[in-house]
Amino acid sequence: MYRFLLTPRWWGINLFVVLAIPFCVFMGTWQLSRFEDRVQTHNAAEKQPAPGTRAAKPIDDLLPVDTETSGRPATATGRYADQFLVPGRDLDGKSGFYVLNMLRTDSGKALPVVRGWLPGKPGQAAVPGAPTGTVTVTGDLQASENAGTAGAHTAGGLPDGQVGIISAASLINLVPYDVYDAWVTLQDTGGDGGLRPVPATVPQGTGLDLKAFQNLGYTGEWFVFAGFVLFMWFRLLRREAEAARDLQLGLVTGTDTDTDTDAHAHPDADAGKDVAADARADDSDDRAVRSGAEAKADSA
Repeated sequence: MYRFLLTPRWWGINLFVVLAIPFCVFMGTWQLSRFEDRVQTHNAAEKQPAPGTRAAKPIDDLLPVDTETSGRPATATGRYADQFLVPGRDLDGKSGFYVLNMLRTDSGKALPVVRGWLPGKPGQAAVPGAPTGTVTVTGDLQASENAGTAGAHTAGGLPDGQVGIISAASLINLVPYDVYDAWVTLQDTGGDGGLRPVPATVPQGTGLDLKAFQNLGYTGEWFVFAGFVLFMWFRLLRREAEAARDLQLGLVTGTDTDTDTDAHAHPDADAGKDVAADARADDSDDRAVRSGAEAKADSA
């Protein structure tokens, strides 16, 4: 009764099922592991003290920026050089811009330093100048921004002296020296010209954000798809087995099966046959009526 499993058609079906189910289970397990990693990272971050309360270290000791060093106080010594304004940055529900200065260190590389935030648009508010001479700054370390950062402007077209994203990749095209792949935000602006400190942001991937729950949702989808494949295979197998059993018991014949298949495959043809049969019947009735009328006329 199950000899149909050896047909080429069923070989293809079985091969698909054998490959699809392990693939779905693997992808579901991988998505689940991603969710668990995010949960563990979140728990580890909560157990550690707040980054801003930890002792400050030289910038070179904290690079590259990761989930452990992001937000840590970093120190650097040098002289302020080029200044840029970063428009489209909100603070406490108000629109404004960052004041960004490049701190040239003794190594020759420059550290982007956000000295503070001002309300309004660049050019409409007076921007206080940066301190002169050699200075030592202490600010919260931040990773370079990317296109997904809130407020980042990556479309270009900004006026001279403005930059849309704080990253080494964008700043290195504006200055003639190397740039650290990180930046710091000063929490002590000294009340310089109304500058307000820009709070550090938490590192990406350390919280139970939307991406974490997306991983959990994808896990369920992959496992559901694996169950659906198995269900459809079992349903198709049972239907084929029942058809083979009915054929063995003589309840149906191969001709009946072919006829049913043709009927389902060509319903329009069957409908055409019925219409043609009705037309022939109507034509026969018309001829009979005419013959009866002629016979009555002859007898009259």
